Amino acid sequence: NGKVFKLLKFRTMHLNAAQVLADAFAQDPSLKLEWDKYQKLKNDPRITRVGKYLRKFSLDELPQLWNIARGEMSLVGPRPMLSEQQEMYGEAFKNYIRVTPGLTGLWQVSGRNETTFARRAELDDEYIQCWSMWQDIYILFKTIEVVFGKGAF
Repeated sequence: NGKVFKLLKFRTMHLNAAQVLADAFAQDPSLKLEWDKYQKLKNDPRITRVGKYLRKFSLDELPQLWNIARGEMSLVGPRPMLSEQQEMYGEAFKNYIRVTPGLTGLWQVSGRNETTFARRAELDDEYIQCWSMWQDIYILFKTIEVVFGKGAF
């Protein structure tokens, strides 16, 4: 129902991450285009050395198991979004807020880092509209393959 909650993660970015990002955009305008399209950067200057390792194997998300235990998240579902990303979901947002966000989901196993944010919203909406227990089981097994195969950036 669109309830906001505090998502737990290990910190993988420098403390002054917002300023580092702004400086990077000022130095290289193409980074802003990449950000606008994907809502992430392949070579993100905000990430610490340890953070790169934690993110590669999605270890930064382990604290979200506590969010799951508290009932704020589920194992499988659309990934939680930042409040400022709501408009980017367009019409799909009304479906998005009907479900509990997940630790993993269709987006993560369908392209992950190579997927635009617009495609992420489409995949989240597709997951919600076509939900099944079997799809969740498939996504859980596929997540293991994706995390240990490709990893994330």
